[in-house]
Amino acid sequence: MSAAGWMVVVAPVAAFVVLTSVLWTRRPDAVAPLRLAVVRAALLTGVFAVLTVELLGALRALTLPAVAVAWLLFLAATVAAARPWQRRAAVASAAVAPAARAGTLVGAATGAPASGAGPAATPVSPAGPSDAQRPPSSVPGGLASALAGVRARLAHFRRTASRGERLLAGTVGGLVLVELLVALLAEPNNFDSQTYHLPKVEHWVAQGSLDFWPTAIHRQVTIPPGAEYLLLHLRLLTGGDALHNLVQWAAALGCLVVGTRVVAQLGGGRRAQLLTAFLLATTPMVALEATSTQTDLVAAAWAGCVGTLALDGLRRRADVGSLLALGAATGLTALTKTSGLLAVGPLLVLWGVAQLRLAFRPASADVDPGSASAGAGSAGEGRGAAGVVRTVAGSLLVLLVAAAVVGPFLARVTVEFGHPLGPPRLRESIPVERHDPASILVNALRIGHTAFDTPLAPLRAGTAGAITDGSRTIGVDPQDRAITFGREVFPVPAWYPDEDRVAFPLAGTLALLGAVFALARPARISPTAPAALRAYAVAVVVAVGLHTATIKWQPWGNRLLLYVLVAAVPLAGLWLDALLRRRLGAGRRSVAAGLVVTMLAASALAGVLALSYGFPRRLVGAGSVFTTSEWDTRFLRRPQWAEEFRWAAAAVRASDAHRIGLVQQNDNWEYPWWLLLRDEAGRSPELVALQSVLPDRPPADPASVDAIVCTGSRTACVELVPTGWTLEFRDYVGYALPPGR
Repeated sequence: MSAAGWMVVVAPVAAFVVLTSVLWTRRPDAVAPLRLAVVRAALLTGVFAVLTVELLGALRALTLPAVAVAWLLFLAATVAAARPWQRRAAVASAAVAPAARAGTLVGAATGAPASGAGPAATPVSPAGPSDAQRPPSSVPGGLASALAGVRARLAHFRRTASRGERLLAGTVGGLVLVELLVALLAEPNNFDSQTYHLPKVEHWVAQGSLDFWPTAIHRQVTIPPGAEYLLLHLRLLTGGDALHNLVQWAAALGCLVVGTRVVAQLGGGRRAQLLTAFLLATTPMVALEATSTQTDLVAAAWAGCVGTLALDGLRRRADVGSLLALGAATGLTALTKTSGLLAVGPLLVLWGVAQLRLAFRPASADVDPGSASAGAGSAGEGRGAAGVVRTVAGSLLVLLVAAAVVGPFLARVTVEFGHPLGPPRLRESIPVERHDPASILVNALRIGHTAFDTPLAPLRAGTAGAITDGSRTIGVDPQDRAITFGREVFPVPAWYPDEDRVAFPLAGTLALLGAVFALARPARISPTAPAALRAYAVAVVVAVGLHTATIKWQPWGNRLLLYVLVAAVPLAGLWLDALLRRRLGAGRRSVAAGLVVTMLAASALAGVLALSYGFPRRLVGAGSVFTTSEWDTRFLRRPQWAEEFRWAAAAVRASDAHRIGLVQQNDNWEYPWWLLLRDEAGRSPELVALQSVLPDRPPADPASVDAIVCTGSRTACVELVPTGWTLEFRDYVGYALPPGR
């Protein structure tokens, strides 16, 4: 492990913090400007990380020195940019403050909001203003003043927050800190990570490039690698996987940031934002994946960035910076998980329609500042045909930026397989292959049943039976392979806290109710931004419909829905806040408050239990991160394999083998070999596949290797072991050595 690399790990974090201060907008009408700055800084940092990997990969220079230099240069550039920005911000702050104070006085005198105020800047919750309502004197002027501004907001929250808001915030903060502890203590042990997420990182490190390689596990080269690019930086800088879980942990924080900012943009005050953060943080799937090396939260965070940036486009004409950010978020989503585009697409359509409406709205129009067409102050910048041209050009820029981010990977896939979506087995295994209404309905019902699963066995059995019987009635086989992944069989229990399967009945139900009321009675939920709320709800509902119409049902499909859940929970937070805000009689108000408290308590209990007893990383019980050894933690999914891997690796190391052949099947664990067969200096072993599913990349000749390690099938191993070699095989793992070794 490189000490210098560990020190350089601080550079991306420092650059992100500096970028946040630089990108903290000075516009007095900006909604939640600090969170907007965090979103933009995350996007810029993410794009830099991706393009650095692509450039160094093309140069075959994916090494510690090259990556370290890249991050140090990036940090130096951000610090250099911050200095002139600080001077300009100080001047702008002095100019903006008097005008903003005047606007506030006018609003107080007339009962109207200050000029240009957005939907979240107008209402003030009973507990006090959000960060969108900060006083003009707190406009940041650099890193120091930005940090001072954060401290001021925390102090303001402590002074003005109600007991309930303190409890909500404290619970969220406590869960985030516990997740950080688990992420740091637990070794990566996700099943898919052992098969393809982490092996692909090791292949890149070993070969110093992003070139495809012969492999029996097609997902190592065909699945979009956006999250793994981020892991690659940590792998090169630290020499290991000790910090790998922090990528998903940071993505969970990003989901909280974008989710609460969406609420602010839709007119929600501080309580609504805290309710949203609480529901997201206590959702078991979010809590469990926040300590994992899965990729679903990363995709959800990037898609959430598209959502919050698209909502900005409902209020004002997009400038170049907004277009670049929107394109970056779209590209990062596509590069991480293509299913995330099912939400990105409707959100971009929403943004484009709003931009066209603003283009035709006269500058003098009297517009409700909370409506979807608000932004009259900037609409006059481009009207009529000129506005349409500007919108089309902006849309093209968004697509070009997205293509620059995801294009290199798609180009490699196209060259290798003749199709940008990969080989036929990938295109046919996950997407729905029947699109008649009856099949789509059955697929949607099964996905919904798994997502809303509960520990109540009679309820699960009853609803599953109704779905299977109903599907046969309308002529659809409930296990039809065209709408069912692989050989899986519906239904499966999904209520228990396993990161790959756990359902989200409470958050999902509240989001569903929030969407229904947002579509039917948006003014009751958000009096200041009803049109924006309804439009956003439509985009979310369309995303859900697209998902159920394009993705096959599968037992672990709940985690594939995370990007939709993150987009939908803001609707739940807004609805719960409206329920508490409504003027009801004393009895009805008590019932409503009791119902909300009960739902929140149940959500908190689910989140705490997921962190405490969740699988495969938990705080207490068998497999606790405090009492389980490193190696045993890695094998909690399959503890019976741990000793077999060590046994085979020890024999291969003792033979002094240098070039080692791999025999494995599509869902076998490869990552343990990369850990066990490193040399004493920690350098990667030379592992070559003796099977390949890539037509143009033939496997290595078994006679060209010094040893062979096998997983899964003894028969497959026997077929590839050269004559005269000694083969030893246990239940899952085996090895073969040539004579004399």
